[in-house]
Amino acid sequence: MKHEVLVSDIQKFAVNDGPGFRTIVFLKGCALNCAWCHNPETMSPFPEIYWKKRLCVQCGACLEVCPNQAINPPIPPEQALNKDTKYHKIIREKCDRCMACVDACRYDALSIVGKQMSVDEILDEVEKDRPFYDNSGGGMTLSGGEPTLHANFSISLLKNAKLRGFHTCLDTNGFREWESFRQVVEYADLVMFDLKHMDCSLHKKMTGVDNINILNNLSLLSKTDKEIWVRIPVIPGFNDTPDFHDRASDFLANLPRPISRVDLLPFHNWCQDKYGWLGIDWPMKDVEATDPSFLEIPADLYIKKGLQTTVGGSGFENCERAAG
Repeated sequence: MKHEVLVSDIQKFAVNDGPGFRTIVFLKGCALNCAWCHNPETMSPFPEIYWKKRLCVQCGACLEVCPNQAINPPIPPEQALNKDTKYHKIIREKCDRCMACVDACRYDALSIVGKQMSVDEILDEVEKDRPFYDNSGGGMTLSGGEPTLHANFSISLLKNAKLRGFHTCLDTNGFREWESFRQVVEYADLVMFDLKHMDCSLHKKMTGVDNINILNNLSLLSKTDKEIWVRIPVIPGFNDTPDFHDRASDFLANLPRPISRVDLLPFHNWCQDKYGWLGIDWPMKDVEATDPSFLEIPADLYIKKGLQTTVGGSGFENCERAAG
């Protein structure tokens, strides 16, 4: 039996997740539950169903085939589209994800999130973009969710990608036992490591886990010869204070070996549609997106401590601000 994993998406021509043009492979499943997560469809390790109400004509076909009474009866389409409505097509607590409703929908209002794919199937898709990698210095980025949650598969995927001559990048939250984490990163040319907070209790409050393993893994990783980009999602009311940036920049500047760069990533709420499609009431949907210019001052703090820093994290050199 071939080894497969659930893939939520394969995104092409990305420029913010590693050098050059990238093909990003998003695996499903994550041990963290970040309040601001921009990819909520990758949290669960199981297939899920999107309901896109703008495409739904309220025909009732899904209701007729559901064996679990997990579909709400049709209402007038204009009523379903009202921004104040609480109506959602799927009763999620009753749904066993049999996907009968998806098969019955003729308007693509219901769709499956999560496709079982093998290593070769993924790499054959990545292979289609090889000319763009050769011209830009790009390659494949393995993201999620959290790739190290699927350690054996991720090792196989990264190893075989390197055998095909692809530059490999691992996008990780670092929450894994060191020995398993070390085995995955061995086949990554570049590790993009998320740093969310320095305070253990605040980290747990907003992500569901503490940061002890995460900070330890980053320190151990910095002792290796891996290229490391640390990515900090700057979240209003969580880690946007001078105190956080002072502590984070001190920690990064004093790692055992220097890292290549720090990316400060401004918060955005463009993902709110995906929360709606999954029937999740996202508490941060009304939080205003952060203007990138607001991160110029904290960026200077990292730069003064000898850390090459970007705002936004583009994979192209012209957005970087060199230290010194």
